[in-house]
Amino acid sequence: MEVGKSPSVFDLTGQRAIVTGASRGLGRHFALTLALAGAEVALAARGIDRLKAAVKEIEGFGSCAVAIQVDVTDGKSVRACVETAEKTLGPIDILVNNAGIAVTKPLLEHAEEDWDSVLDTNLKGVWLMAQEVARRMVHRGQGGSIINIASVLGERGISQLPGILRFQGGIINLTRAMAVELAPHGIRVNAIAPGYIETDMNRQFFTTQVGQRLIKRIPQRRLGQVEDLDGVLLLLSSDASRYMTGSVTTVDGGQSASL
Repeated sequence: MEVGKSPSVFDLTGQRAIVTGASRGLGRHFALTLALAGAEVALAARGIDRLKAAVKEIEGFGSCAVAIQVDVTDGKSVRACVETAEKTLGPIDILVNNAGIAVTKPLLEHAEEDWDSVLDTNLKGVWLMAQEVARRMVHRGQGGSIINIASVLGERGISQLPGILRFQGGIINLTRAMAVELAPHGIRVNAIAPGYIETDMNRQFFTTQVGQRLIKRIPQRRLGQVEDLDGVLLLLSSDASRYMTGSVTTVDGGQSASL
């Protein structure tokens, strides 16, 4: 290697990725980050209009992207999504399982439908997407990277989010189980566990007194920004993490360490 010149291990040129829940928030940012690193990206979500807007932005800086409508709770829809992505871009190397919903109610007010909708989208959806992409990766024999978006809530408790806590813990354990089983095929399965990350969905809440109290409990005394997840996303997507699988990487400003 020439002194002073080292190739970037985070370069994703030639890689193809699917990001679920990519119409807004973290998923949209993840898709743009992967595209800026050189990957061709399939943006998948239920709302196709928002996806098309994100695709236009990616194409604006010279990268290739495609919008695909998907219901991650439905196996047929998932299979069609992955098939479309591979027909358009080519074999998938990276999957970012980001799709999710939240129902915020006290435990005793949660309806059965609330529970089912959260677990179907946030846990079953992860399993369905990962299984379909992994099958194709195994068949191709070239390995790949599956990244599941979990949360620090997967390993701690908080009120009014029983369904969220259950699926986050499930994602972490599913990540580890898949990592062990898929490792012989060269497929790495890892999870990112963000703390409080500021998005359009929660920005107003964190201006309230309750939200401000939560921020003061974070050792860094600030909310995370979506850009704070770029490093770990590129690490787990690229060959820089070639000896990492079954890992859960926490990005929370020290929140979990202070408990």
